[in-house]
Amino acid sequence: MSRSHTRVAEAVRDEACPVTEVLDRVAGKWSIGILIAAAHGPVRFTELERAINGISRRMLTLNLRRLERDGLLIRTVYPTVPPRVEYTLTPMARELHASLTGLVGWAERHRSTIAEARAAYDTAAEQRPDTD
Repeated sequence: MSRSHTRVAEAVRDEACPVTEVLDRVAGKWSIGILIAAAHGPVRFTELERAINGISRRMLTLNLRRLERDGLLIRTVYPTVPPRVEYTLTPMARELHASLTGLVGWAERHRSTIAEARAAYDTAAEQRPDTD
């Protein structure tokens, strides 16, 4: 293995792996929806269930627990009958929400440019001989 390859592998291991682990957790299909819904104030389980299209109760429960464990959600249980549970974002999650909002803005601004690039790539790929 070359020295250059070793440096690249070390950089990926040291820098990308921790970032990838965090992003995998917070950028998951359901996590983003939960964070966006909870950003508008305390939200109850059933409100989340209705707001996030296609999520099962089990998947919602698992993701809420994971986000709470990661320090992104605060779960508050009120001593009522039946118990009332609300979820709110932590300050760290509010910062993440601001970043997600920026990413959404970027995606909206560049969506058509990306679609055009994909179409151009696909057209060019159809015209060149298969060398893979």
